Amino acid sequence: MGKNSKRKGFVLIAHVPFKINLGLYITRRREDGYHDLETVFYPVHNLEDTIEMTQEGSDVVLVQEGGDFSIDPEKNLCVKAFRLMQSRHSLPGVRIRLQKNIPSGAGLGGGSADAAYTLKLTNGLFDLNLPDSLLEQYAAELGSDVPFFIQASPALATGKGELLSPIPLDLTHKTITVFKPDFSISTAEAYAQVRPLSGRKPLVSILHDDTKKWQSELVNDFEKTLFPKYPILAEIKQKFYNLGAEYASLSGSGSAVFAIADKPIDLTPYFNGKTVQ
Repeated sequence: MGKNSKRKGFVLIAHVPFKINLGLYITRRREDGYHDLETVFYPVHNLEDTIEMTQEGSDVVLVQEGGDFSIDPEKNLCVKAFRLMQSRHSLPGVRIRLQKNIPSGAGLGGGSADAAYTLKLTNGLFDLNLPDSLLEQYAAELGSDVPFFIQASPALATGKGELLSPIPLDLTHKTITVFKPDFSISTAEAYAQVRPLSGRKPLVSILHDDTKKWQSELVNDFEKTLFPKYPILAEIKQKFYNLGAEYASLSGSGSAVFAIADKPIDLTPYFNGKTVQ
């Protein structure tokens, strides 16, 4: 196993958060077919995936518990992340156990988070001592919002979501509740109808205001097209407000709606789906 053999038998474990988007502007359609955006990523630890990694063999073996089992393991972002690291640093194989709790198609970045934490676990398991800046470069090859989860701290994201600027934002004195209805929305579906718009008030300046003022200014552009197609999402958002939320919004381009309030808000009596609080 060469220089990495000393790590054989070690098990490294990561508890993986998800993210919410505090505002999301689609600012430009790029020539490569992607879109430029402006958003603020905020990490949430209410519900976490768990990844365990052990050195084993010469290839990568994925054992998944929970989540969607219909996905080809080779398309799983944990596998892709390890294969990227393996190709760059001539690593032996690993066994990855993924306990999947963060729902897919929800706009919470669960798969991206798993990829980023796989990069970090690989870095630690094999004593590579790679800096976060390099891990973020690798992460950007795996997905636009993967780099955020390398440090998983509040950040303004621009470009395709990979250009990050840390911001001082602390919502730990509030409760963040997420409701995921019993359906998902793919990224391709969400972007199909979105229309770019530029020249708006910067999101960071809006976030300096009191959270109760966010309702009128802090917008997610995907709501314009997804709410008419899925009216229940608008109903979920309004119910959060009816039950005392200071701010509520669709997260990212998926089907989850989150609320910021002084206490948890349970929507399971009103809608089919899952409340995360």
